[in-house]
Amino acid sequence: MAHLTTLPATADTTDILPIIERDGAVILKDMLTPAGVDQVLNETGPYIDATRNGQDPFVGLRTTRTGALVARSPACRDLVTNQSVLKAARTFLAPYCSRIQLHLGQIIRIRPGQPKQAIHRDRWAWGTYLKDVEPQFNTMWALTDFTRENGATRVIPGSPDWPDGRRADKDEIAQAEMTRGSVLLYTGSVLHAAGANDSDDDRIGLNITYSLAWLRQEENQYLSCPPEIAKTLSTELQDLLGYTLGSYALGYYTPPLPPGEGPESIGPQYALGREQDGEGLGSAELRREIQTATGLTGAASADAADKGNL
Repeated sequence: MAHLTTLPATADTTDILPIIERDGAVILKDMLTPAGVDQVLNETGPYIDATRNGQDPFVGLRTTRTGALVARSPACRDLVTNQSVLKAARTFLAPYCSRIQLHLGQIIRIRPGQPKQAIHRDRWAWGTYLKDVEPQFNTMWALTDFTRENGATRVIPGSPDWPDGRRADKDEIAQAEMTRGSVLLYTGSVLHAAGANDSDDDRIGLNITYSLAWLRQEENQYLSCPPEIAKTLSTELQDLLGYTLGSYALGYYTPPLPPGEGPESIGPQYALGREQDGEGLGSAELRREIQTATGLTGAASADAADKGNL
């Protein structure tokens, strides 16, 4: 029978990532205190209770999914910016981007009687177009105990490199059994699914995922957390939401103001009252990327950037 590795909450990125690379997933035990879990549930409980069941078998006809967590819950903001998780996410995704973003924040409540979900890859949010790129780093925070009986997430260790169509044998599937306050870290490529809830109680998990900042987010953070709310948050959280350039020249806009009353082609942080970060639309960053990719330096690199020879 397959199993997942569990590490202590004090585990470092150097402990976490080798297991992620091998298995595609790892559990960090008791990352959140009981009081911390209670705070998350107290702040989000009214929204969870008001959320309707899903409308198709994949999302779950006996499952609720509650979003807009950054706008609604200070405790969820703290989890989105958990430094141990963010360090692991940024390090894992670093080969494919210069910046990461919040891809999704959602509380998933699996009610009694919910059948098991179809096994899938979260990266399929972008279809199967991306090749040789890992686009995503995911977390599932246990807000209740996760057990086999109540639908602990099913994970297939070692499956990130499998062909999309390969089916797992029963003994290749593990379940992320973990205590309340623990967190499952897993990649966008690992095959997984929610388990069936055969218990008498809800199984509640907080799904926070991060992706390459040059990809479109699954949850539209600009609408879930609009500027009037985002401007009250930390700069780090604003950037994770997407209120900064995703890379060179990705995400700029022009405020639709009368002539001469606003800038042209400014980064989205301007909507929050922040000045443009860095130089222009990231030209310094672009030049560094050109130097890395082409070996051009100095004037040659600058000339390539000015001419748009990417």
